[in-house]
Parts: sequence; structure tokens; C-alpha cells
Amino acid sequence: MKKRLLLPILLLGCAAFAQTIELETFATNISSPVEIVNAGTNQIYVAGQNGVITLLEADGSANAMPFLNISSLMQFVGEQGLLGLAFHPDYATNGYFYIDYINNEGNTVVARYTRDAANPNIADPDSALLILGITQINGRHQGGCLRFGPDGYLYISSGDSGVSGNGQNVTTTLGKILRIDVDNGTPYSIPATNPFANTEGADEIWAYGLRNPWKFSFDTSDNLWIADVGEGQNEEIDKVSATEAGINYGWTCYEGNSAYDSSDGCPDDNTLTFPFVQYTHAESGGCSITGGYVYSGTEYPNMQGKYFFADYCTNKIGWINTEAPGTITWSESFAGNFTTIGKDVNGELYIGGGSNGTIYKITDATAGIAKVSASGVTVYPNPAHNEVFVDMKNTATTSQATIYDLGGKRLAQQTLTANLNSIDTSALQAGIYLLEINVSGNKTQQKLIIN
Repeated sequence: MKKRLLLPILLLGCAAFAQTIELETFATNISSPVEIVNAGTNQIYVAGQNGVITLLEADGSANAMPFLNISSLMQFVGEQGLLGLAFHPDYATNGYFYIDYINNEGNTVVARYTRDAANPNIADPDSALLILGITQINGRHQGGCLRFGPDGYLYISSGDSGVSGNGQNVTTTLGKILRIDVDNGTPYSIPATNPFANTEGADEIWAYGLRNPWKFSFDTSDNLWIADVGEGQNEEIDKVSATEAGINYGWTCYEGNSAYDSSDGCPDDNTLTFPFVQYTHAESGGCSITGGYVYSGTEYPNMQGKYFFADYCTNKIGWINTEAPGTITWSESFAGNFTTIGKDVNGELYIGGGSNGTIYKITDATAGIAKVSASGVTVYPNPAHNEVFVDMKNTATTSQATIYDLGGKRLAQQTLTANLNSIDTSALQAGIYLLEINVSGNKTQQKLIIN
């Protein structure tokens, strides 16, 4: 049975609705999860830092056999291990997926594997094809996130390996976001629009000036979101269009918005891209950002238009508005040390506890029918078409129903009687709305879908 853990958080978006984020246990006993991804189906794949990739069904149950186990090929210590997993956009056809791990020599390997021809729920362990190698200087700041961009190219995050000057040094791939074309070349080619495509040793670089980009993602508007782990003061979130090449994010000249180290010389500030938003260790108690996603699901309307992330040390989930971030809103603290956020094929969000091995689904308690029903009120049908019924269960108190669009605009309002009420929704276009029930000043909200 799925369990809920209280995680209250006040969302101050344009509609100013109270929203309660909860974590719903989805799967347990996943060793050191570092990546949660889907391959275009209802199944979810979880990469463990120990080298084991687990396949989870839609109900959270794990397949008996690991999808892939590369533990013998790698080091699992500190910040090293299996760090990244991405499925090819044509995975359903070609069966290709890519992993990023630290091998037994302490260096980064990006490799392609292929789904087993006889059993789609496991990979062929003998199908490895080396794509890219990166020599590491030490075991810190390894990066390792893999994502396919809207252009079909593979993007790779590379930390600075604990050497701060690497971020500004474009003769090394450390401290960068890389971009390669895995569909052409042997084993890949360099996209012609890479900013240093004609510079030997720098041709894979897409963006630089990064310390340890621990998770990045693309949203449905083709924006690139990077969470870069800071040194001792600031954690930063960067947002740029996915088409913007050659962005310099400033490390080590800057840590977030704060000047850090100019001893090796720094470019003009006008050439740098500063954080979309940052938080300081002093004000938050945090120490290491875990990047996430812009919510693109439909189950929780209040979460739309927001980028969700976490901090490893405070065990808090944070969010910002994607257009005008304003201040960060933080949840209460959990246990588990959040190491990764992922999404399923429907855009719903999940978060993994690195220390407790639990995968949770991120939910909004105010958007579900159970919240309304618990107050003695039932709403049906949902989805609705021309009308929706609100059964007050003979509640003889002052009651009111209000329908809002997702921007907070009131579209309809109706006083409710003590029995069954019909609300005319025939004038509403198909889409997602918020239905608020006010019973004697006590308000509950849920999503209302109109077909």
C-alpha cells in the first residue's frame, strides 16, 4: 500500500491557492538511486549508484531481474559510481540507451547498451559500445547526467573534478555541458553548431563555467535547466533556451552571483550568464542542490508552470515559477537525502532518497477528489462534460462552489444547497480547472477536468 508523508508547502503563484505537497511512497529497497527516467512507456527505470538499474512497473513493483548490472565495471565510492541514464528517443525501435559511470580506473565512461532481443525487460550486458571517455583528476565533482535534447543530440554534464580552474578552461571537457550526435559518426560526431566545433579538444563543449552540474533537464518549451552545486556559499539554477550555445556560467570567477576567484583572470561580466535563481547556504541551511524538472503532468494543476528541485542536506523540496522566479518556496524537511528527481511518461514527478532507497511520487493533496470527499462532500463526474454534481451530503451550512482557470480567474460561482447540486459547465472549453468548495469558510480544492 502506498504511504503518504506530510510535506506542507504554500504555493504563491498567480492564483494564490494553498497547496499541500505530499510524498507518496512508490518503491522501496532501491540502493542509492541517482536517476529516475522513463523510456516512453508506463515503466520507470531507476539507476542506482551501485551500478544496478531497476525496472519498475506502473504500480511501483520491481522486476525480479535487474535491467542491467555493471557493478563489476566501476567504482562505487563517494561521488563515484553509476551516475547517469538516458534512453534514445527511438528506443522503442532501436533499443539503445546510454549510461555514464566511473570505471575501475577512476575515469568517466559514457557507453551505449542495447535492450535484450528476447526479453525487453532486461538489457544485453554484452552490447556495450564505448561512446566517450573523460579522464578525471580525483573522485570529486563527477557530473554524469545524460539527457537527449529537443534537437535529438545527447547532452552530458561533466563536473570540474575538484579542480576549480577547469570550469573556465575550454581545452578540457571538465566543468562543462557537452553535446554530441550519437546517430552519426563512429561512435559519434560533433554537431556543426557546437560553439567550439573546430577547436581540437573542445569540440564537444556546449556550455562551460560549471562546477558540478548535478542534474539538468529540458522543459516542454525547449528551455535548458541546470542545477549547479556550489562551493561554500551558493547553489544555483540556470535557465537558458536550448538553442543558446557557448554559454559561460561563470565558475570559478563567480559562485552563483558572488565573486569567487579571479586569480587566473576572468572574462568581462557582460559575457557571463548569471543564475536564474540562487539560494545561499546561510539562509537555507542547504549545501548541495539536486536538479529537477518543470512539471508537465496533468494530475496537479497547481504544480504547472513551476520548476521543482531539492537540496541533499536539508531534505527539502523547493520550487520556483518558470517565468518570474521570485523567491524560492521550500517544503518542510524529510529524511532520505534527495539525490534525483525524475518524471514518468505522463510528466508526473518522482524523487529518490539516496540514503533510504525510497522512490516517492510528488503529489498535491489539494488537487485530489479524496480531499473533497473527506470533508463530507462528493464531486462527480470528473472528468465532466456539460455539468458536474456536488453532493453536500445534507450539510446544512453556508456553502459555495467556485471554478477558476489555472491563472486564477474566476469563471463560475454558485451557492450550494444542503443536498445534490448541479453546476453547469457547458460553457467551459475542454481543459483543466480548479474547483473550490467553501463550507463555512473551510476551503478545499481539486482539479476539475472538462472533456
